[in-house]
Amino acid sequence: MEERWERVLLAGVDTGGAGESFEHSMEELKNLARACFMEPVGVITQKMESINKSLYIGTGKVKEVKEMCALLEAELVIFDQALTPSQLRNLQDELELPILDRTSLILTIFEARARTREAKLQVESAKLKYLLPRLVGMHKALTRQGGTSGSMSSRGAGEKKLELDRRRIEHRIAELSGELEEVSKERQVQRKKRQNARIPLVALVGYTNAGKSTIMNAMIDAYGSESEKKVLEKDMLFATLDTTVRRIETGSHKDFLLSDTVGFISNLPHGLVKAFHSTLEEVQNADLLLHVVDYSDPCYREQMEITTKTLAELNAGGIPVLIVFNKSDCRKDPIPYPQTVGKDKIYLSAKEASSIKQLTEMILDKVYEEYVLSEFVIPYQMGNVVSYFMEHSHVIEQEFEERGVRIKTKCHKGDRDKYAAYLI
Repeated sequence: MEERWERVLLAGVDTGGAGESFEHSMEELKNLARACFMEPVGVITQKMESINKSLYIGTGKVKEVKEMCALLEAELVIFDQALTPSQLRNLQDELELPILDRTSLILTIFEARARTREAKLQVESAKLKYLLPRLVGMHKALTRQGGTSGSMSSRGAGEKKLELDRRRIEHRIAELSGELEEVSKERQVQRKKRQNARIPLVALVGYTNAGKSTIMNAMIDAYGSESEKKVLEKDMLFATLDTTVRRIETGSHKDFLLSDTVGFISNLPHGLVKAFHSTLEEVQNADLLLHVVDYSDPCYREQMEITTKTLAELNAGGIPVLIVFNKSDCRKDPIPYPQTVGKDKIYLSAKEASSIKQLTEMILDKVYEEYVLSEFVIPYQMGNVVSYFMEHSHVIEQEFEERGVRIKTKCHKGDRDKYAAYLI
């Protein structure tokens, strides 16, 4: 039986000065709705100097929205910005239809896409915190039965949450915070092991659907071991929620860890950024950030600004960045690729092997610039030190002398200083 998508009307307010970015935001809202198995049947916008505090849109526009919903047989109205509890409640009363705002729509997508225990805990926590002050206004929106079996709108846990009173929701939020704290501690242990191994960590960041997962999988194809699992790669918003880390083995003891993180988006709910804080700590602890940009998108500059702003919120603004202009082959005015600009920018297509090879070379130049040529004589009784250098550095020469093992190697400055007693 073919799945029936809910018919939705999209509404937004242009307060001026946004220009093309407002149009882009509304187009993005369409894609978010489709990612949630909803079919936009109409769009209604209004230009205002400021948002109506009680209804978000003007009173006359509310009547227009109601008439358009009846005409187009829309079952749900989605607003482009986050609505306050009072706006949600008032609009619900006026329109007599279920209502979602941009935040609740993103939360619904996240809830459906979460796969790991950590992601599920994070999304549930963010959704409950958002729901708590909106219990009355969200009632019809969260209990609607729109869509057929399999639609994301009917598989959520909204009905269960509505059965919880305010006190029980607050209690559940406290429980989730405790569970997330435990998961965060586990991550810190894993992170500590990686840091001790001196393997550089490279984190993919950027706007949603910019091609981060495509780059990750291309790297695994080119350099990963057969046991390395690929990540979900799909042309949709928020295809990947869970942070994954894979080891990229480039040879010559120049390996690095590559992490794929959740994509950013304009007006990303602050609660989600906070909820995903432990996951996004991979970004904070990275040696290098690959800022992946969809170069074919007309609004790529605005998307870059949003990513930079979100990174600053995560206290990751001071980490070295390599800007990757992906989808260079999809532009209306294609440019030659792969093409580098200085040491910090590259234009490429993640689907081209030559692009991945050149990107990898740039990554290695960046993350291994702290590595220096050093020569040691290590006593035979310190076999563990020899083993360490064999595993964590690029050993160029090795000789067995009377005093011990002579090793000529390219190692991290920190390791050179740590074993300075054996330097020659």
